[in-house]
Amino acid sequence: MSSAATHLHKCSDTPVAPVKTTVHFSITDKVGALDDCLAAIKAMHISLTRIESRPSKTAEWDYDFFVDFNAVDADQVRQVVKSLEPFAKHVHIVGAAGAGELPESTPWFPRKMVDLDTFADKVLEMGEELDSDHPGAKDAAYRARRADITKIAKTYKTGQPIPHIEYSQVEIETWAAVFEKLTGMFPSYACREHQHVFPLLVQNCGYGTHAIPQLEVVSKFLKDCTGFTLRPVMGLLTSRDFLNGLAFRVFHSTQYIRHHSSPLYTPEPDVCHELLGHVPLFANPDFADFSQEIGLASLGASDEDIERLATIYWFTVEFGICRQGDQIRAYGAGLLSSFGELEYCLSDKPEIRAFEPAKVAQQKYPITEYQPVYFVAESFKDAQMRVREFANSCDRPFSVRYNAYTESIEILDSKEKVIRYAQSIKTDMLTLVDALEKLH
Repeated sequence: MSSAATHLHKCSDTPVAPVKTTVHFSITDKVGALDDCLAAIKAMHISLTRIESRPSKTAEWDYDFFVDFNAVDADQVRQVVKSLEPFAKHVHIVGAAGAGELPESTPWFPRKMVDLDTFADKVLEMGEELDSDHPGAKDAAYRARRADITKIAKTYKTGQPIPHIEYSQVEIETWAAVFEKLTGMFPSYACREHQHVFPLLVQNCGYGTHAIPQLEVVSKFLKDCTGFTLRPVMGLLTSRDFLNGLAFRVFHSTQYIRHHSSPLYTPEPDVCHELLGHVPLFANPDFADFSQEIGLASLGASDEDIERLATIYWFTVEFGICRQGDQIRAYGAGLLSSFGELEYCLSDKPEIRAFEPAKVAQQKYPITEYQPVYFVAESFKDAQMRVREFANSCDRPFSVRYNAYTESIEILDSKEKVIRYAQSIKTDMLTLVDALEKLH
């Protein structure tokens, strides 16, 4: 497998039009208050794509509203904010795509799990679009098959079961060849967390040479283990969209498989890469926390910080190695799904450096050949803490947290919201103290 077989697309600059915007404001509970706000927006000939209301998290008996709309340009976004100010309190732009023209804003980011549905049509490269040097480029039947599978991802919506794929015998044989080769190497090269989970995947998710596991079955298993879920994707997402998904503990996964003529090589992510490389680690609590930490840091991040976070993701989730006792083992999916680079990364050929996010974020990397440099983590928990410290240095005017109960992102941008968050932590601490006392 080539090092190109990863989810991040190195170029994150894509044209965005129109300006997808989310504006938040609060109103007092009085007759006609919301009508005045909506009338002000309507007067500008703007159609809302969504409006949501929630009890305010302030001490006052207000209501919080989030409105989504597509603006013509940055000036129109500013005009909307100005038109709302006479009727509402705390009016501010939560996020706007193309926010480079809006220094007072941050780039748009998903706030609810269902917002990930908007990523379906934004892939940079479609699953059926193959480069001329792809093993299946001249195979019309293979291209048609991939096109059929990617259509499933396009129509998938949050909350739906992931559609079952009836894989052909040729596809199963391709999977079996990869499965046998890699599982024979895992005991000598894979980290203990990967090896600990793998037998559970065989037992619970049908891993083996007889069939290709279904994403829905695997996703339910991960949900039970760490809260992570899989979501079918048509092809390569932008770095921003892909990392944003991790904030919700959602991993965008392909369902098509590499060409049967070259079972041990693929130039892009396929179901072998996902199921054999990524999935086992997402069942590990520390690795799941670490992955979500990168995702949370990406929400509303600048383009420059997205590039840095994507580089950290590349050298960890895709091409990471870790220290276990006096040995170094692989935990990156790009390594664990590539028999050639898996062997190479633990040889004396590449350079090994300590995992320091600030330095990792600046490291250049090739995408079509083995990595000349790898960064070794002391543990997933240590890596998580280091990424969190790095994220605090990023240029974002607020903090965020994921609310697992509502499957939504909470923006901690006011004293009242932080106090409410602190109160929830206090409740958890009381539970912890109670549990510790009962252990004595």
